[in-house]
Amino acid sequence: MSKQNMRQWIAQVMEAKQKQAVPVLSFPCIQLLGVTVGDLVNDSEKQAEGMVRVAQRCPTGAAVSMMDLSVEAEAFGAKIFLSEDEVPTVVGTLLVEPEDAESLAVPEVGAGRTGIYIDAIQKVCQRITDRPVIAGVIGPFSLAGRLMGMTEIMINCYEEPEMVETTLKKATQFIIAYIQGFKEAGANGVCIAEPAAGLLSPDLMEEFAIPYVKKIIEAVQDDHFMVLLHNCGNSVIRALPQWYGCGAMAYHYGNAVDMKAVMEASPSDVLVMGNVDPAGEFRGGTPESIRAKTLEVMNACCGYENFVISSGCDIPPASSWENIDAFFAAVNEFYHQ
Repeated sequence: MSKQNMRQWIAQVMEAKQKQAVPVLSFPCIQLLGVTVGDLVNDSEKQAEGMVRVAQRCPTGAAVSMMDLSVEAEAFGAKIFLSEDEVPTVVGTLLVEPEDAESLAVPEVGAGRTGIYIDAIQKVCQRITDRPVIAGVIGPFSLAGRLMGMTEIMINCYEEPEMVETTLKKATQFIIAYIQGFKEAGANGVCIAEPAAGLLSPDLMEEFAIPYVKKIIEAVQDDHFMVLLHNCGNSVIRALPQWYGCGAMAYHYGNAVDMKAVMEASPSDVLVMGNVDPAGEFRGGTPESIRAKTLEVMNACCGYENFVISSGCDIPPASSWENIDAFFAAVNEFYHQ
């Protein structure tokens, strides 16, 4: 599916009476492959095979890569914690003083595991050709929060704003280069996950998140490469006009917000996705409960031509495949009831 016009793809999705779901579904492939999360995040072949196995099993509208929000921070020098069945997490704090941000070096693309993830997407694009392949990166504010500590960055937005700005500029520079690597590898787009921005007030979001996300989108998005912008915070609903001002082709929301309220406030010419609870339903629910929730969201939102059903965020690695299959069965049921 290399060099597909993604604006045309979005138009086709909007025109379709029956829309394929686009959940952020990749980490549960560990169960299909019989490997651990640690195995997966350190091996491009396993990542590629996992995405292929998911695509073979699930009628998704796009193949979405791992939402591993530790990769970029690790490339900058942060320490991460790996477990067998949980998504990797950043531990400790890399930036404490303003001088730390000043001296922070911007890594080369390929540092840490970034090369593994780009290599995986290159392999996937050769094997999945019947739907778009969407790579994944972290957003600049969320990356800065992992380097500085989330509590600390929220305080520093008031007390050390220049330190935050310095970190954001370097994060943005690296993310642009990293996305360009995915673009060259053949991806049809990228999901930028910016969950920490959803914790900010509209004013702080306008200052510390939106300009940097917008700069990334302007640098990488074109007719053949879309940006899907993800925010799973609950305050984003108060800043939707500013958020849509970032200019992404598509937007993705978490289950902390009322999806119908989001759709009512969304422009009709951008694709909007969400928002079945990944932890509460995919991981912690039952086939019956996920069916009910999926149908509830679809009944509320599918009247909007630009809505596509999805998970609210990355589906956890240990989520039951019985629940995942029930989600797709519910989507099929909705369109054939």
